[in-house]
Amino acid sequence: MEVDLTKFVVLGLYVAVLFLIGIVASRRVKSMSDFYVGGKRLGYWAVAFSARATGESGWLLIGLTGMGALSGLSAYWVVVGEVLGVAISWWFMAKKFKRKSDAYGSITVPDYLESHFGTKKKTLRILSATILSVFVIIYVSSQIDVTGKAFESMLGMNYYYGAILGFLIVLSYIFIGGFVAAVWSDLFQGLLMFFGLVLLPVVIWFSMDGPTNILDGLAQIDPRLIQPWGTSDDSLMNLATMLGFAMIGLGFLGSPQVYVRFMSIKSESEIDKGKWVAIVFTLLTDAAAVTIGILGRIVFTNQGQDPNAILGVGAENVLAMLTETFLPTLLAAIYVAIVLSAIMSTIDSLLVLASSAITRDFYQKIYRPDLKDEDLGKRSRWVTLIMALLALGIAMVIAVVSPNHTVFWLIIFGWSGIAASFCPVIIMSLFWPGLTERGAIAAMISGFLSVPFFKFIVQNIEGIGPYFVQLDVLAPSFLISMLAGYIVSKYTAKKGGLT
Repeated sequence: MEVDLTKFVVLGLYVAVLFLIGIVASRRVKSMSDFYVGGKRLGYWAVAFSARATGESGWLLIGLTGMGALSGLSAYWVVVGEVLGVAISWWFMAKKFKRKSDAYGSITVPDYLESHFGTKKKTLRILSATILSVFVIIYVSSQIDVTGKAFESMLGMNYYYGAILGFLIVLSYIFIGGFVAAVWSDLFQGLLMFFGLVLLPVVIWFSMDGPTNILDGLAQIDPRLIQPWGTSDDSLMNLATMLGFAMIGLGFLGSPQVYVRFMSIKSESEIDKGKWVAIVFTLLTDAAAVTIGILGRIVFTNQGQDPNAILGVGAENVLAMLTETFLPTLLAAIYVAIVLSAIMSTIDSLLVLASSAITRDFYQKIYRPDLKDEDLGKRSRWVTLIMALLALGIAMVIAVVSPNHTVFWLIIFGWSGIAASFCPVIIMSLFWPGLTERGAIAAMISGFLSVPFFKFIVQNIEGIGPYFVQLDVLAPSFLISMLAGYIVSKYTAKKGGLT
């Protein structure tokens, strides 16, 4: 009981800080630009931590630690892919995107796309806002699901009560402070995530009674766990696994929930400073998460035992078990807040993004162009509430229908849907003048449809299906989207320069 009480006290203090951030941030929200991009006045520390915290989510602490426990050394391919994705994004794309979006006066990604092609048609805006609405709700529902699992494994709370409690916490401070609250809370939560993840493997390492050599410890359990290319005896399957892990990093090359942060930063010079913060954060936290999972596998499993039976479905209880075993009560309680930080830093950003898609990109820009920005503030908050409730409903349905699903791949599905629809278009719009509006539309539609196609059809095909399960949906969907954008742009250009 003392442990539970301490955890709830720490959780209460953590929530109090978030509410304080929301209240202070609300004083800066005087326009739509303030609510959705912080008035484009944010500094590099806040933006870098917010971009990384948003990009990582509860997947980092619950999903990736579990994947490290299941896959061993091959899980480090996720680290490679994410570091490369973040580096390319900040080094080669952020400034270009910032410069163009500022020139267009954009405060949402659909704003940017419509202005880039100079079109008076609303097709691209409607399409991009629709895709955002669909996959953001799915993505938010996956984060609510992680919240329930985190409360269940770390606080002993009923899954459903935990999911609803976490949902109410994050919705409250976003409802008050909008984007500024999201970014400032992400900075606070990102710092918790960073120090919590980086320090935990060190504590575990010096506290272990068993083998202190990671390779020896993994080899005793299963020699395939020390193979960096994968745990299968099928080399093609291992290649698919490596690519599936590494290609997760493609999602950093244009996903709206990350790139809206580049809109919000106050100058291009801040991007030069922020890129180092973002890359160091990614490298250390991702590597630490995988290492935590591996150490947990060594500590809690013996040769021949099923990690799912010991560490939970997808080994997703490994972090909770390690903190309970190796940390004193107060520090274990702080890790509850750290896990919630990872989850909520993504939920808040996604809810603001979904709200912007409906309120600005649908309602104002299509149906009520006469409506001024200052008149949309209240509507934005109510739209945020409605979208959040939809996501909560989906999370509850998934929990009932598929109680044994894993966090890692559920979150990746939502992440992939957004990335495959938007990243190829953002990349081509920045680097290829030949992209036409019709090409962009083709790329978005093909990316959007490819994700469920590969997930629910290709992965169930006998023979090739298991390989695509390991490869997952993002890489092939991304490729199809790029090809569709290129081919349709070339075709429309030959037809007389049509856009």
